[in-house]
Amino acid sequence: MAEITQEELNERVAILRRFRSLLEEQRGKFREYLTVLEKQQDSITSENPESLLAHTELEQQVVKNIANLQKVIVPMAKMYKANSSKAVSAAEDADIIKIQNELSDLQDRVLKQNAINRDLLRVHIEQLKTQINNFKNPYKATRNVYATVQPVAQMVHFEA
Repeated sequence: MAEITQEELNERVAILRRFRSLLEEQRGKFREYLTVLEKQQDSITSENPESLLAHTELEQQVVKNIANLQKVIVPMAKMYKANSSKAVSAAEDADIIKIQNELSDLQDRVLKQNAINRDLLRVHIEQLKTQINNFKNPYKATRNVYATVQPVAQMVHFEA
């Protein structure tokens, strides 16, 4: 097995540290996203549209941050896997695996909470539609006060 130089070792350790920090940052973003979704559920059940709108906007920002972070994590993961067997100790590798497992668990919880919120919103929208359809318009049978009845000619006379 060929020996690696100190510079290669330092580069691999830097990759490991950056990859770990990116995974930890992503884990934090997913925790933030889960918190937003849980608060959004409260807004849905309390029928608070202003709060729901604020949570939806915050949710969009968090999802955008996660997507941007994922763009960096994917190439770092490839670099980590390419170099992991050469420069990573078992403890460091176990730490990375632990963070990745926590991330996977958080992603599952986020998906479940998102499904709960979608179902709650669907039910709430159906209730609103029913309320609107059952709304009785008290002016429906009355004549418009602005429309006046104009006499209409019944015969037309032509002279040649």
